[in-house]
Amino acid sequence: MEDVVSLFAPYQIEMGDTIVVGVSGGPDSMALLSMLLKYRDQKEIQIIAAHVDHNVRRMSAKEREFVESWCMKHNIFFETMTIDKYGDDNFENEARSIRYHFFEEVIHKYQAKILMTAHHGDDLMETILMRLTRGSTLKGYGGFAEVATMKDYQIIRPLLRYTKKDLEQYDKKHKIPYVIDKSNFKTIHTRNRYRKHLLPFFKKEDPNVHLKFLKFSKILNEYDNLIESQVHQLLSKVYHDNTLFIKKYQELEPIMQSRIIHTILESIYKDDLMLINDRHVELIQKLIQSRKSNSYIYLPNNIRAIKSYDQIKIVMSIDQVSGYEIELNDYVTLPNGHHLKRVTSCDTNGNDVARLNSADLALPLYVRSRRHGDKIAGFHMKGHSKVKDIFINHKVPLKDRELWPVVVDSKGEVVWIPGIKKSKFNKSQKENCDIIIKYY
Repeated sequence: MEDVVSLFAPYQIEMGDTIVVGVSGGPDSMALLSMLLKYRDQKEIQIIAAHVDHNVRRMSAKEREFVESWCMKHNIFFETMTIDKYGDDNFENEARSIRYHFFEEVIHKYQAKILMTAHHGDDLMETILMRLTRGSTLKGYGGFAEVATMKDYQIIRPLLRYTKKDLEQYDKKHKIPYVIDKSNFKTIHTRNRYRKHLLPFFKKEDPNVHLKFLKFSKILNEYDNLIESQVHQLLSKVYHDNTLFIKKYQELEPIMQSRIIHTILESIYKDDLMLINDRHVELIQKLIQSRKSNSYIYLPNNIRAIKSYDQIKIVMSIDQVSGYEIELNDYVTLPNGHHLKRVTSCDTNGNDVARLNSADLALPLYVRSRRHGDKIAGFHMKGHSKVKDIFINHKVPLKDRELWPVVVDSKGEVVWIPGIKKSKFNKSQKENCDIIIKYY
């Protein structure tokens, strides 16, 4: 740690790079910030300290002031946010999600390519042990990577080879001030129980056990990357439009089957991935193997996996999306996983394309779920037809009807049922129109 050039050398940081660093004000992040300060003299990097006030302890405002004051003293840019309100989610998961969203905003503001966090070897041990106990994915069992490549930046954790004690000794030697979060000692939090009761046992067996955990993490990540590369080649063959095709899926090797499900869930849950574990994968696998032609299971965040013959659809629960109404702008992602997009031209003329003239309509247009009593004046037809009857005649599965989009104008006139039926407002390819919408 003393040789900061050697510490940061593996990460190929270039002269003049901007680095965003997450700083709580505790001993770990203050140690990292001071190391970067030394490194700044060598590489002329720009450091941005990003601090999140979680607003759950009386001392949090003073901690923010402490970090800000230290940054001002050392000419470090300081960015902060305060979390005003939490939802009903798991506190730790939600706080982490908000924190990383904020870090990403700061990264984009300063056009940085690197986010550094002060995770150390003890943090990695705790995470791996918690996930082994709780159940997770192959990637999850590996904890977190030393270097994680995101869409347009990297997350670097340069302190994984060191322990909490190492960092506290560094702070003491270099007289680095820091604050203590007393909630870290309360055993009501799961991580704190692991920290207090399990880590001392492992360290008594081997003081450098954190390096074994780091090696374990890297091996799992390497295997995970290998499997991931194969999964992406297979995924589009068995899953698209939020639908898993069971027959094609069952042709895969068992290890690829479970990984396909993991990958699908990762794409759906994204920042809420902590809500998912191997139990949910097993539930979906049991649903696939079930002899029932029509069945469903609930997943976290009001998501449902719905089996219909040889397909599994993973969608928001009807309870959550019923009654949805969205203003139809240039592009809309629908609750059923499909999309509506305004285009300038289209060669096809099926029910997946609507050609409309704004002069005939009360704008703006909206897309919504069906409502009781909805009727549509058919294209080249007299009178109106009930939307309910149209769904029945087109054999739309009951599970799909509540999510199926209905396009209406501002007066509530049904203009189009995408993919199924056009209204009297639709124009032929030869007629003038100034609105073309494609459903896919």
